[in-house]
Amino acid sequence: MAKIKVLIVDDSSVVRKTLSEVLSSDPKIEVMGTAADPFIAAEKLLHEVPDVITLDIEMPRMDGITFLHKIMSQHPIPVVICSSLTPENAETTLKALEYGAIEIILKPRLGTKQFLEESKVRICDAVKAAAVARLRPVPAAPHKVAPRLTADVILPKPTSSSMMQTTEKVVVVGASTGGTEALRIFLEAMPLDAPGIVIVQHMPENFTAAFAKRLDGLCSISVKEAEDNDTVIRGRALIAPGNRHTLLKRSGARYFVEVKDGPLVCRHRPSVDVLFRSAARYAGKNAVGVIMTGMGNDGAQGMSEMKQAGAWTIAQDEETSVVFGMPHEAIKLGGVDKVLPLESIVFEVLRKT
Repeated sequence: MAKIKVLIVDDSSVVRKTLSEVLSSDPKIEVMGTAADPFIAAEKLLHEVPDVITLDIEMPRMDGITFLHKIMSQHPIPVVICSSLTPENAETTLKALEYGAIEIILKPRLGTKQFLEESKVRICDAVKAAAVARLRPVPAAPHKVAPRLTADVILPKPTSSSMMQTTEKVVVVGASTGGTEALRIFLEAMPLDAPGIVIVQHMPENFTAAFAKRLDGLCSISVKEAEDNDTVIRGRALIAPGNRHTLLKRSGARYFVEVKDGPLVCRHRPSVDVLFRSAARYAGKNAVGVIMTGMGNDGAQGMSEMKQAGAWTIAQDEETSVVFGMPHEAIKLGGVDKVLPLESIVFEVLRKT
């Protein structure tokens, strides 16, 4: 297979060099070139078109949002936003997703070996996901990375005796590439008395808070970034904070969330597998699981465990998925009761709760 050709656009020479080294370490990715600003990038695009562009937001002469809008309106190319970790630029970066960007990743920070290794995994996976994504109008493991961990490192597998029956229903949702738009459509359709919802969307820290705030302004139900010990209640959706695992727990008939640190699971933190396993353990038959668009297999094993525990499980179909990776893997494992287009999922969830 041909390598994925990437153009890196960033005004920092250090970032361009670091990103080039990170991406070039993956045998399936080739750095086609780098550009210090969008004007230089536009000149390079006249001679060769990449498969994926990594794009900074704050740059001289033209900002990344303007350049992204021009790309998507004139010659759509999968774009991965590579942004700094600050609350101030979170809102702007989320705007990029509305304009058609595929993923948000953090700029690689020079620091601990663990952070650099985790950055390498996330950046290479984001580029691979973008390369196969369906663009909206308007792969092999990275080289020398830590082993892929399972939810076992966060929570033991559920047992049949570990879950008591309750009457309250709860919904758990997992999404990745393309999930920000899918979740908006899903949550906007939820009525005020919708069951409590807990969501893992693969997204960096700080950006999840801005994403939750944006959804809260659009939806009838309330939406917030999950905090440790938040109660899962009707009419509210909790979104797992970036870089922290979020688990569903129960005390008597009360559901709540535990937000905790831990290693990457299925190359992600937060991990859908961790959330789904906790739902299998503590909610069982009272849970409805939904797996949406995304690259990779995070959530597939957890959804299988949910189904075995008696939960009702739903996967987004290929036609409406930006990347039919996570739903497909869950279907292959036999963990899915129903496969539905995005617009139909909310009605199935409400029917089962």
